[in-house]
This record gives sequence, C-alpha cells and structure tokens, in this order.
Amino acid sequence: MADTTQQAAVPDKDERVREMSPLRKALIRPELGAICGTILVFFFFIAIARDSGMFAPEGIVNWGTVSAQFAIIAVGACLLMIAGEFDLSVGSMIGFSGIIIALMTVQWGYPTWFAIIVAFMLAMAIGALNGYLVIKTGLPSFIVTLAFLYILRGLTIFISIATTRKTIIGGVREVSEGDPLAGLFGGKVLSGVFVWLADLGIVGKFVAGPRAGQPVVDGVPMLMVWALALIIFGHILLTRTRFGNWIFAAGGDTQAARYVGVPVNRVKILMFMFSAMCATVFATCQVMEFGSAAADRGLLKEFEAIISVVIGGALLTGGYGSVVGAALGALIFGVVQQGLFFAGVESSLFRVFLGVILLLAVILNTYIRRMITGER
Repeated sequence: MADTTQQAAVPDKDERVREMSPLRKALIRPELGAICGTILVFFFFIAIARDSGMFAPEGIVNWGTVSAQFAIIAVGACLLMIAGEFDLSVGSMIGFSGIIIALMTVQWGYPTWFAIIVAFMLAMAIGALNGYLVIKTGLPSFIVTLAFLYILRGLTIFISIATTRKTIIGGVREVSEGDPLAGLFGGKVLSGVFVWLADLGIVGKFVAGPRAGQPVVDGVPMLMVWALALIIFGHILLTRTRFGNWIFAAGGDTQAARYVGVPVNRVKILMFMFSAMCATVFATCQVMEFGSAAADRGLLKEFEAIISVVIGGALLTGGYGSVVGAALGALIFGVVQQGLFFAGVESSLFRVFLGVILLLAVILNTYIRRMITGER
C-alpha cells in the first residue's frame, strides 16, 4: 500500500515540456563561442609568436592591459545590450570625462578627487538622460545615442579650446600627487610580488639606465584591477540577483516583462547610467596613467565595445548574453591586437580580423537564437 501511495505521489512527466539534451544546453551557452575563440587565438599566437616575448611577464601585462581597456567598456555595453539597448556615445563620453577631470584639476585648481566625482556624476546624468529620451520618445537607442556621440564630442572639443586654446591638457599627474582617488585609478598593485619574482629570476630586470636592477614589470595596473572588479560585479548582478533577471526580461520581451511587474523603464535607465559609468572608469584610468587628457580620446571605442560583446555571444536583439562572454571577447580583442604586433604582422590586418570575427559571431549568434526560439 505504501509503494502504491509513493508511486501516486510522483507526478507524470509533462508531455508538453521538451527535454533539452546536455549537448544542446552547452551549445546555447552565450560564452561558448568566445571560449572556443579564445582557445584558438591563444594556440595561434603561441605557434607564431612564442619567441617574441608575447608570453613573457612583460608581454602578458602588455596585452592584458589592452584587453582590460576593452573589458571595462564591454561590461557596460553587455548589460545594456542584454536589456535591449545600445549606447553609441561611449567613445565620446571617454573624451568628455577625461577633459572634465583635466580642466578641473589643472586649469581650475580643484582637488583631483573632487574632479573625478564630478566627472562621474556628469557622465551618469548624461547616461540617465539618454535612457529617459529613449523611453519617453520611443526612438531607437541607436539614434538617440548617435546624436549624443556628436553632441559630446563637439562639446568636449569646444570646452577644451575655449578654456585652454588646445585639445590636449597635460600636467594632471603633477597636480594629482598624493590624491587618494588618483592612486585608485592610476596606480599599481602587487609591486612587492614582482620584486620578489624578479629576485627569483622569473621576471626580468633592467640592466642599464636609471631603473637598473628593478623588475621590468613593477606591478599590476589599476586598469586591470578595475576590469576584473567590473567583470565580477556584472556577472554576479546578472546571474545571482533579481535585478539580473529584470535585465534579461527587459531585453527579451518588454511588454511581457511589464505584465509580470518588471520596472522596465527603470532598468533601462540604470543600464544607460552604468554604461556611462564604465566609460568614465576607463577615462579616469587613462588620464591618470598618461597624466593628460585629449578631446579626441575614445574614438570608435563604442564600436569596439559592441564588437567585444557580440563576440562574447550576446544577441543584438537583446535578452541574451553573458558578462563572462563579453570579457572573453575583450580578451580576444586585446590578444589579437598586440599579438599581431609581436608577430611582426602588418597592423592593418587587425581590422580585417575584426570584420571577419564580427561576421562569424553574428552568424553563430543568429543560429543560437533560432535554436532557442525554434525558428526556421
């Protein structure tokens, strides 16, 4: 009798639910293509550039720093694209935020920490305005942010020339000495570890000049630390929180999301603000590293961010993607750009590679979308 009761308690399998095979589950993972691409890219450059120093500690820091630049803006672009929107003003935002910091510190004498906070507040306010206009006007975010691409770039150049008669403002490093926020964006960490590695012979040392005896790699740039922190934050937000579910819902089916209580408008505005914040992180790290700001910085970075996200498996239609995939897309981006240099290949071929890999990524993502939705 007990066995009969136990059997009756087990629900019958619902014939309306189609079971998904483990292989199919693996194939529809957003980051699968980026993982395969990363492996292929590394094997390729190990084969052709192994003896060039590309995989020595200094070479790793070199392409790691470039990849980190792409990753910072790719995280913001990824979350926004999953929410169903684009931000083409990212590149101009980088130039704008950098000039604001340089003007306030060098030209107007404000403390660096205050200038950085103001730059972040202005950038996020512009991001919120982008989102508000997209929602209230019903215009595609492509058009609204394209307009801000030109508005911000023109405004940046105008402000710079009107106040300093030039488009490059130097001297930021000198006025930022000892500033707590300046070190948070422009310093290096683990310097002692690299001294220890140099003493062990794992990292090389300078043999001549003023830095003789010091390690050729003297620390991990804060740019890489920020990239890692944003990747971890974005991944946890997207996969471990209710707000992450809202992001997917807002980009997947806006109307259905509203029916189940998702605050779609708020989600999208916050994602525009987050995208602007990531651009300002990039700009601040760049200003503190170089000690200067230029009105034309960030040119085409918006497209590089989108390419990284698409390579990472995100759909252009929204509702599907992965921060880890976007980070791997940025890694591919950085490794290939610097790898061609180490291999002695003509640098113009980098753009050829970008075009080819973007086309392949879009084709793969379209196929995955059809697998998910069952479209023919």
